[in-house]
Amino acid sequence: MKDNKITYEAAGVDLLASEKIKKKIKDLADKTYTPNVLGGVGGFGAMYKVSGYRDPVLVSSTDPVGTKLLVAGMVGDYSYIGEDLVNACVNDLIVVGAEPLFFLDYIATSKLVPEVVESIVTGISEACKNVGCALIGGETSEMPGVFKEGKFDISGFVVGAVEADQMLNPLETISEGDLLIGLPSNGLHTNGYSLVRHVFNLENDLGILKQRLNKSGETLGEALLKPHPSYYHDLKPAFPDSKGIAHITGGGLYENMPRILPADIEAQFDASMWDVPAVFEFIKKNGSIDSNEMYRVFNMGLGMVIVCAPENASRILKNVPNAILVGELKQKSSDNRVKIENKR
Repeated sequence: MKDNKITYEAAGVDLLASEKIKKKIKDLADKTYTPNVLGGVGGFGAMYKVSGYRDPVLVSSTDPVGTKLLVAGMVGDYSYIGEDLVNACVNDLIVVGAEPLFFLDYIATSKLVPEVVESIVTGISEACKNVGCALIGGETSEMPGVFKEGKFDISGFVVGAVEADQMLNPLETISEGDLLIGLPSNGLHTNGYSLVRHVFNLENDLGILKQRLNKSGETLGEALLKPHPSYYHDLKPAFPDSKGIAHITGGGLYENMPRILPADIEAQFDASMWDVPAVFEFIKKNGSIDSNEMYRVFNMGLGMVIVCAPENASRILKNVPNAILVGELKQKSSDNRVKIENKR
């Protein structure tokens, strides 16, 4: 007699593969644990004991990696995606001076590919260890029919803490005459990849990814997959001397700087003060994109911008690796809150 019993695997979900991945994730998460982690991975809710603070303010951030995932798939290298995910989230919360405490991730896919998931979670674990942040939970979800075969999405969620009396409050403290100090980016980080895919028609021609950009021998594919760096350790020495910090992500300087500026203040940048990675010029040239649009989409060489009083600038420039004086704040003179000029 024919057996017509239906299984979950027949519907597209492989429970055995899921169990193997969960065990590997638990092993990777264990490496990030601090004494504050309670229970560990596997419970219904992740638990973390907040201690060591007098009057803590909890700070949280969530972020995906975006369509950089598609480029990683085209190159066939997911080794930096976990690092991208953690650092994009952590950089968003440290702008108020917060210390990252714990992290959770979410991976949703049409069908679990164990080696891809392991590669990504290994990156997440390593990035968490680098900033002292515990990977305490997450979710890996197989959803055939929602995602096209071979496609997936990931997102992260981080929680940090800062003493209430040490938190940066830029809208209350920033004023005309303050200086702007930039920390360099290493490339696109996790933003602007939809425009890149359009410019190079990557869905139909992957050959351009092997083209070399400069004398260093770096290819376009290598430049596009450089990991989003964490600025936590570099920025920590600057917290006491900073009035505000902006993470330059999607929208570039034009959209991210106004988020920390009082309504009557504008930021004036001198673009001759920092180096723009070669990948941006390559994108600009091949896409016939004007400079204004480039600065509205990409970070264009600045990953973070610190706002400080003039008397504190020298200390920040001394204590923060690769920090550069890139501009100043003025009284707003137009509706444009950010002005970028090359004064060389």
